[in-house]
This record gives sequence, structure tokens and C-alpha cells, in this order.
Amino acid sequence: MNSNTGEAAFQSRGTFTEDAGLSTSPIPLEPYYSEAFFEQEKEKIFRRAWLLVAREEELPEPGCFVLKAIHTLDTSIIITRNPKGKVQGFYNTCSHRGSQIVTESEGRRRLFVCPYHKWSYDTDGDLKSAPDEQNFFFNKKDCGLTRVATEVWEGFVFVNMAEQPEISLDEYIAPLKEYISGVNYLGASSPIVVEADLEANWKVVVDAFLESYHIPSIHPKTIAETFSNQINPHARLLNSTPLGTHQQVSMFGNSGLKPNPNNRAEQLAAGDTGSVISAAALKDTEAFLAHPAINPTKSADWSMDVNQVFPHVQIDWGPGGFWVHHFWPLSASRTKYEVRFYVTEAQDFKQRFQQEMYVARVAEVVLEDLVNVKRTQRGIKNGGKKHIQLQDSEVGIRYSTSRIIKWVNSDTVREAIK
Repeated sequence: MNSNTGEAAFQSRGTFTEDAGLSTSPIPLEPYYSEAFFEQEKEKIFRRAWLLVAREEELPEPGCFVLKAIHTLDTSIIITRNPKGKVQGFYNTCSHRGSQIVTESEGRRRLFVCPYHKWSYDTDGDLKSAPDEQNFFFNKKDCGLTRVATEVWEGFVFVNMAEQPEISLDEYIAPLKEYISGVNYLGASSPIVVEADLEANWKVVVDAFLESYHIPSIHPKTIAETFSNQINPHARLLNSTPLGTHQQVSMFGNSGLKPNPNNRAEQLAAGDTGSVISAAALKDTEAFLAHPAINPTKSADWSMDVNQVFPHVQIDWGPGGFWVHHFWPLSASRTKYEVRFYVTEAQDFKQRFQQEMYVARVAEVVLEDLVNVKRTQRGIKNGGKKHIQLQDSEVGIRYSTSRIIKWVNSDTVREAIK
């Protein structure tokens, strides 16, 4: 763990990059636009890595299912909970003629019935019936749904799209697991979801949420004063923690910021967490905030942490709870983006109003970022530049890029995660 503390830390150049053992050289731009590199990412990263796709709360009871698109690999999987409570993923493909079986995004069923010829499967993926079964030549036990390697950690559901995963989820997330296990995820059963199709490489979008250097410029009227002040005018990071393939960065927060006295709505929505991007009361977040990985420097000037779960997810948390970004590459210049904001069930009108203000504020901020990524991608594709320059508080981008390049160049997953 490397951290900045005190006013003096924001006056001279930081040391996050060198402390992480990273090069300070410019970053190559080719991975941000190359179709050939994108194809390598698909096969070397997204087909080999464990991918975070859901929360267990999306499957509250046996028979519940969710349909999840693995956009990068152009496939969809059915994730179910069987009668014994086990969560398991299956390819959304019938064993008969290959038709997709499920089209609804979620639901609850005892059997999954293919609409083409009414073959039916139970929640363990076993084939239960096929019309005119005696006229086939199959062994029924060999005709179930094809399983996808599925494991659950801390309520997060992961899948691995390799036919035989090279390593277990436990080994894959080991450094991250050791660091953040035991977090009390507030409101995990009630997300507010925002989705967008973006004209930008997935790494351009990931990078936008891994650093706070851009905030005073891109978000001057929304959150610039939340993430910077006179002591730290450039919104420098508080902390950077490499976690094997994964990482965490901790961002500065202006503890002296007060609600706008001329904005009655903001005053009414203001809570007691000390953050304008929060919709929870301190009494509800005490256990959450006490975890050592949340605000790891325990600074009074803290706004949020970004936990990058390689390759395509960021679990963020702040004074009021957590939210999760998913980045799915579609091509070298297109990304499917999803963000889920989790809020606890409102107990009264004021809390409900706080939540509405919170979601409206963060959605506005996200939109400001998403407009900027399109402009960035266009600039990258203009040509003329082969590299980008990064400063010390953009260490998260440098670390993420280094891991992506390492995965693409590694023959095995075990080699890639070293």
C-alpha cells in the first residue's frame, strides 16, 4: 500500500508509479485502436479470465434465473439456482438444434423449455423430456445443457468461458480476496441500472473511471469540489494498492464541502456521511466503513475507492455504499457499458429523496464521462500519436494497461497473474 497524507504530499510529484515497480515511459496507443490486439484480448483475456457477471441476490430462491450476455464473446448464459441452492451457469443453447432457450432477462422456472421443439431441462441442466423421444438415437444423459464454469465469492457470481479453466477463482482473485473479504455490501439486492453502447475502446472507458485527475476539468459544476480543494487542486490520489492482476486506488475527498446554501433540494438531501455522492446515513454505514480496505488510509479527506477486478469490472465504494461498473468490449472501438448503483430500502421520505438526488447526481457525472470517452477515441484514431503520457495519479491506468499487455503476451493464465 502506498499513500499520500497531509498537505505536503500534494505539493511534490508522487511516487505511486515507482513504488509499484512500473515504468514511467509513455504508454503505447496501439492497444486502444488495433483490431488485431482486440482479437488477442478476446481470446487471451476474456476467454481465459474469471468474469464477474452477477450478484447472488439476483437469484433469491431455487428456480430463479438470470440471462447474462457475455458481449465480448457474442454469447449468452443462463445462470440458475437449483433446489439445493447451488448457483450454476449454462450456455443458452438447446442440445437438439442449437436454438436459444431463454429470451427473458430474468424469472423463475422449474423447467427451461426450448421454444423450437419443446425440449425441456431442469435447473441442474439435465434433459428431462424430448417430444417423440423414442425416435432419436441419443443417450439422454449426454444431452443436457452445457455447463459454464461458475463460482461465487462474497456474493459475486463469476464465470469462466474456457472449456477447462486453467486456475480456480480462488487462485485468480487471491490477492484481492485477502484484501477486501468481509465487506458488508449495503443494498446488494436493489440496484439501479444504467446501460450504454459507447463508441470507444473498452480501455478508454475503464481508464476514465480509474483516475481523478480529469475531475476538475470534466466535472467542474458537478463533483469538482467534492474531489479537490485548495490543498489538493488537481484531485491527486490518496492511495494506490496493486493486488496481483487486480488493484485498488483511493481518491481524495473535500471534507470541508458543505451543501450549496442556495440549493434547497441539496440541503434537504444532505446526509451525515460527509459526502454529496451518498444516499445513506452514518448509522447504517458504520460497519461498512470500518472495514480496513475501505478508505485504507482512514483519511478524513476521502471520497471513494475503486477496486478493479480484472479485466472488466470495477467495484467502487464511498461513504454511502457501493456501485459496480461492467465494461464489455464489442470491437476495437465499441464498448457495452453497465453500471449498477446499490441503495438500501428507504425508511422514510427524506431517505428516498436523498437516494433520488444521489442517483441523479451520479448519473449526470457518468454522462459527462461517457461524452468524453467518445471524443477521446476519435482523437486516438486521428493518428499522429503513438503513445500517451501519464502522470503519477494515473497509476491505475498504467497498472491496468501493463496487466492487459501481460495477459495478451502470456501463454498460460498462471504466468499472466504473476
